[in-house]
Amino acid sequence: MSGADDRDSPAPEASAGNRKFRRWFTPTFLMVTVRGRYGAIVVPKKDAFRLPRQTGAADPALRRLLGHAIPVGTAIGIFLIWEAGVRMFQVPTYIAPAPSDVGRTLVEQWPLLMRNFWPTFYESIMGFLFGNMAAILIAVAFVHSRTVERAFFPIAVFINTIPILAIAPILVLIFGAGLTAKVVIAALICFFPTLVNMVRGLQAVSPETLELARILSASRSEVFWKIRLPSSLPFLFSALKIAATTCVIGAIVGEWVGANLGLGALIIDSTFNFRSSLLYATVFLSSGLSVMLFALVTIAEKLVVRW
Repeated sequence: MSGADDRDSPAPEASAGNRKFRRWFTPTFLMVTVRGRYGAIVVPKKDAFRLPRQTGAADPALRRLLGHAIPVGTAIGIFLIWEAGVRMFQVPTYIAPAPSDVGRTLVEQWPLLMRNFWPTFYESIMGFLFGNMAAILIAVAFVHSRTVERAFFPIAVFINTIPILAIAPILVLIFGAGLTAKVVIAALICFFPTLVNMVRGLQAVSPETLELARILSASRSEVFWKIRLPSSLPFLFSALKIAATTCVIGAIVGEWVGANLGLGALIIDSTFNFRSSLLYATVFLSSGLSVMLFALVTIAEKLVVRW
């Protein structure tokens, strides 16, 4: 039995010899030098990809730079293709102006665009604030009273199912064609996503945590401020990012229904007068407003939610 066991198992010297053979007779072109933070080693290429990656101090900065460069480069590429397509196929300006024409219009009509920008900006900000504040307060009431939630949540769902273009004329008839109607429309379009996310966030506390707070004799206000509210912040900021873009849509829709000033009114005027370059410039400006509000909410999230 011992002889069979000796034949079945390789000798230690043979295994060591095999390793020496692989090390000595591996061709140079199959080797690669792997450099890390604390030195360098020479390994076969097939093993180089199995080594743990060591990141240097410049890697995070490089990744951030690439993260910004990729979308910017993609946008520039789209504009170049757009410009080339319009010039190549000789598309009429009133159908699709070239990006260079839109940029020229932005510069030439900047005073007109700014005169219509500020009313839309004010309506969007006011609608964002009022809509989200109302949603947060109602969500708190829903969490603390199941009866209130059962009574009013279906009504909120029903109102949200009505298209904003259908409800905007009704709000203009109720509040008039002034500032109030636009703010209410912008607030209404922000309201429901924040309500749903805030209710979900306030209810996301684990039963074990609530039981521990009850054992420690924590009051309802202490449970809310120290447990429920912190757990709801990620949900809240996710909703605020959506509201930051939709509030601009609500303000513009309100201006479509009835307004003499604002980006929505300028869009309607440019469309009816076939001023396509001005139309595209107005659309880009309104998109820039949405992106700016989204970026502000993202910065606020990073400052508030640190976990």
